[in-house]
Amino acid sequence: MTLSRPLKITGWILLAITVAVILFLMLFDWNMLRPYINRKVSETTGREFAIRGDLDVKFQRDRNGETGWRRFVPQPHITADNVYMSNPAWSTVGEQMAAAQRVEAGVRILPLLTKDVVITDLRLANPDIAVQRRADGSNSWTFKDNGPSEWKVDLQRLAFDSAKVRYVDEPVGLDLRATADSIKGGETASTAAGVPPYGLTFTLAGTYNKAKITGGGKAGAVLSLTGDDTSFPIEAEATAGENKLGLRGIIRDPRSLSGFALQMQLAGASMADLYGLTGVLLPETPPYATKGTLLGKKDGDFWTFTYKDFTGKVGASDIAGTLAYAQRKPRPLLTGALTSKQLRLADLGPTVGADTGEGTKAAGKVTAPAPGKALPVDQFNTAKWGALDAEVKFTGKQILRTADIPLRDIETTIRMKDKVLTLTPLSFALAGGRITSNIRLDGREKVLDASARLAARGVKIRELFPKLQSMQATFGEINGDGALVGKGNTVAAMLGTSQGEINAVVTEGTVSQFVLELAGLNVANAVYVKIFGDKQTMLNCVAATTTVRNGRANIDRFVLDSEDAVVNATGYVDLATEKLDVDVRPKTKGARILSLRTPLYARGTFKDPKVGPHAGPLALKAGAAVALAAINPLAALLPLINVDKAPDTNCGAEIRAAKEPPKVNGKVAPKIKGS
Repeated sequence: MTLSRPLKITGWILLAITVAVILFLMLFDWNMLRPYINRKVSETTGREFAIRGDLDVKFQRDRNGETGWRRFVPQPHITADNVYMSNPAWSTVGEQMAAAQRVEAGVRILPLLTKDVVITDLRLANPDIAVQRRADGSNSWTFKDNGPSEWKVDLQRLAFDSAKVRYVDEPVGLDLRATADSIKGGETASTAAGVPPYGLTFTLAGTYNKAKITGGGKAGAVLSLTGDDTSFPIEAEATAGENKLGLRGIIRDPRSLSGFALQMQLAGASMADLYGLTGVLLPETPPYATKGTLLGKKDGDFWTFTYKDFTGKVGASDIAGTLAYAQRKPRPLLTGALTSKQLRLADLGPTVGADTGEGTKAAGKVTAPAPGKALPVDQFNTAKWGALDAEVKFTGKQILRTADIPLRDIETTIRMKDKVLTLTPLSFALAGGRITSNIRLDGREKVLDASARLAARGVKIRELFPKLQSMQATFGEINGDGALVGKGNTVAAMLGTSQGEINAVVTEGTVSQFVLELAGLNVANAVYVKIFGDKQTMLNCVAATTTVRNGRANIDRFVLDSEDAVVNATGYVDLATEKLDVDVRPKTKGARILSLRTPLYARGTFKDPKVGPHAGPLALKAGAAVALAAINPLAALLPLINVDKAPDTNCGAEIRAAKEPPKVNGKVAPKIKGS
């Protein structure tokens, strides 16, 4: 009995204190705290902050997920009118960073004891936000650095009925304005079952790289950031110049972006234009359009975005696959696999430095192709190679070129690491055979270091000339190896400074006799063959070895040996000046009537080569014929009759030399795997 009285007294005291606190909180004029709150927030953030209207706090039960006895703990519901925060002094988007006619927030009391601010609901009335990122990377939403804070903020639900937002991003040339309003007549259902309905419509306007932005869409009215209901529907379309974006789907757990799935349609003038907006380095391309599924996932501080199972067009080429872009240190990583059924070389030209004949696109301008040049002169743009690493596998059914010989069954893995680009191996089928190569471009310096190791196996001669009638009955295969290194930011410059060797062999084939007769200028036999039909001549061999020094390819050995003729060639091809000077010396096996057999030359430039007989030997034969004609007209034919017989060579020494692995600067180049 003696203890019950003190307990009762204590209980009544606690009850009285609780009632007094509640009455105090209910009757307290919270506006008295506005000057302190405004000053404290301004000092902490380094910005002007002000609650210019009424400040009020009401208490109510927590109906937002608390269970057990905690649900009976009153939750303060804070209302502040006419809230304002300034931008930094350097901002060009206006003095005001954020303002709202009213801010309403529900806060849980108990987590405050552990320095956790849990905001269960945040509702903004007519918010007006303007933020900016400068060219140096600084931004207006990063506040004064007060060191690490012991307090944590957890926002669970965000809602607003209308809003205005302006975002200026100087590094990418973006000035975006958005306005949002509640859907008139109430919410509309979203496409997926179990997903909250659309509650807002929004419009987009502004500029991107001086191109006009237009667009709009629908979104959920309440953004749930925690709990079971974490789905947020969105549907949007936007255009910026020739770039078009369409999104439709669901964002799951928007607070951490731990999961979202959006159907995305993307189109534009060039994939390179996406770098500024997305940070993903893509090549200069013709107009493109793709559609697929965009997935997002956040692991710790890094995001991974996956464009899954997309299909599309780049120029006249088709493309499909899956690409993943992962943020990481020191550089992001792009991985995936691409496939194409038909790819035009003209669509890849700006990527690989190929001259497409359509000019070069640079900085929004198109420059004319280099006059008089046959080798590709488009520049490799290495300035942004250090923006990411990459490992992407590509397989293609067919690459179409301006010539009539398509490249088929292309396979390669494109790797970029620390500004070094490799294609190892790059393999494709050509003219019934296969070309395999290892390509390496080192972009760490201003001028590219390039190296290439190539192997050709089983390339059919007749398929190299599909439109040449006389070659259709020709048989024989080309096998060759080459290794080159060079410097330059264009293919022409790389070849013009190249060092290395190129060797090739053709054995056990046949060749059109008409082609050989023309090579030997055997007039009578050539006319005979053209009138009465061509025949095939057994080809014993063709072998060639070439040494390349400072872009000049010297023909060390060249011999073509058939059952009817032996043809040797000497000279050089200068890749730097795009000039050639080659002598071809045919020698017929057996007698020929009316033979003008004499050495040939091939001179001039790649664009305008000149081919013909050497004038000296031909003039001697003509002079001898004229002189003999003065004695006896039939004697004039004697200088035109060839009775020499060239011995069979079978290219023995040349084949042995051609089969030696190519060297670069005196060192044997490594063999390509599988070649």
